[in-house]
Amino acid sequence: MTSRYETSPREFERMNTTEMRAEFLVPSLFKENQVLLTYTHYDRMVTGGVMPVGRAVELGNPEDLKANFFLERRELGIINIGGAGTVVADGVTFELEKLGCVYLGKGTQSVSFSSDGAGSPAKFFLLSTPAHKEYPNTLYTKEQALPVTLGDSETSNCRTIYKYIHNDGIMSCRLVMGLTVLQTGSVWNTMPPHTHDRRSEIYCYFDVPENQGVMHFMGKPDETRHLWVQNEQAIISPPWSIHAGSGTANYSFIWAMAGENKDFTDMDHVNLNFLR
Repeated sequence: MTSRYETSPREFERMNTTEMRAEFLVPSLFKENQVLLTYTHYDRMVTGGVMPVGRAVELGNPEDLKANFFLERRELGIINIGGAGTVVADGVTFELEKLGCVYLGKGTQSVSFSSDGAGSPAKFFLLSTPAHKEYPNTLYTKEQALPVTLGDSETSNCRTIYKYIHNDGIMSCRLVMGLTVLQTGSVWNTMPPHTHDRRSEIYCYFDVPENQGVMHFMGKPDETRHLWVQNEQAIISPPWSIHAGSGTANYSFIWAMAGENKDFTDMDHVNLNFLR
């Protein structure tokens, strides 16, 4: 598990591309039969991924957490963006097709991941936050998430939103999590943009076609920067930063947040005319 520290807006304004990528980009989420984790001091989130091939992979307990087991003081959201697979938590098996989600609550002691087939392995995206209360381990399919289609082809942002962990879905302490799938011909996400002064957020871009990419915009609304992102990479977004993107083709992305509240609509919207 690697660590990232917080960056102030003033520091951000002085960064070059290499420095920005080192602070905010998670360049690799999936490696065969490994758990790759990044600890960010923004709301003390831990993000990462697991791609089991041919055998089960245990979550483990990084030394930096100073815990008896990974979820001793934490909760965990898991979304599968690969082939079919299973998550086993304290002996209970959860089967996840692509875009399925599992929430594991505080106190869950053993967690393992496996794929149904080595030829099309599951890819489990992980987001963990500190937790103060136990909530039940819960599975949601993409259909249970009650997908909603928003946007318009005229503004190139026709998209379907799947909400999994939120006040009207899977209950959690602090975690809010879901994903967005852009339709063919649409490339913009989160536009007009917003900030979350009371929450930090992580984006995981996936299903980005080969030889295509996404330009992710971040920074304070009056001092924006961009980072080019490839398939299955993640961006750490500070509370003071916008988070929006435009792809060279349509794509999907997971959004995961933690902070002061779990209100999905708690956003500080930015007028496009004020972006710089």
